[in-house]
Amino acid sequence: MKNGKSAAKKIATLAIFTALSLVTFIIENQFPPLFIPGAKMGLANIFSFAALIMYSPLEAFIVISVRTGLGAVYAGNVSALLYSFTGGAVSMAVSSVLMYTVYPKISLMSVSVIAAVAHNITQTLVFIGISGTWLMLGYMPYLILIGIASGAIVGGVIMLVFKKVPQSVFEKAIGKKLTEKEQRQPDTEDSAQK
Repeated sequence: MKNGKSAAKKIATLAIFTALSLVTFIIENQFPPLFIPGAKMGLANIFSFAALIMYSPLEAFIVISVRTGLGAVYAGNVSALLYSFTGGAVSMAVSSVLMYTVYPKISLMSVSVIAAVAHNITQTLVFIGISGTWLMLGYMPYLILIGIASGAIVGGVIMLVFKKVPQSVFEKAIGKKLTEKEQRQPDTEDSAQK
């Protein structure tokens, strides 16, 4: 019975994350691109990153998959699904590797920045692969700078949320008490300075 309750809490939390991610994507889509056609801040990634921290790469991947699928349907642009999904999947893979290998030696902010840069590079390479337009490589320095800014914002929001929201809220969502190592997930000041 307890396992069923825990699974229901997880499904509900992931549904909320997915809905918030989709709403953020829709709102962000209403604004013009940042300097380069198609460039966005990627604030919807806050929720998949939160899913990674609270659960595992699988749950984060579910949030990304559902959000990109529904986002493509909403935008009426199925080709955008290819860019969003591949960028999101690669950035989440990078985040997962960093979280399970070098975190907390590097901060959540650093993980987020590296993942955002990987996202932008992946989307550019997918565009080049589909269109054969190698001139897009000229935009790469700007896309990397946008990725750094975007990753810093996403990482900053995640750090703020995990620092300010009481631990009991996360324990209720994941259905268990956090271990001492898991309690360090929100960056402490010393790891954030690294």
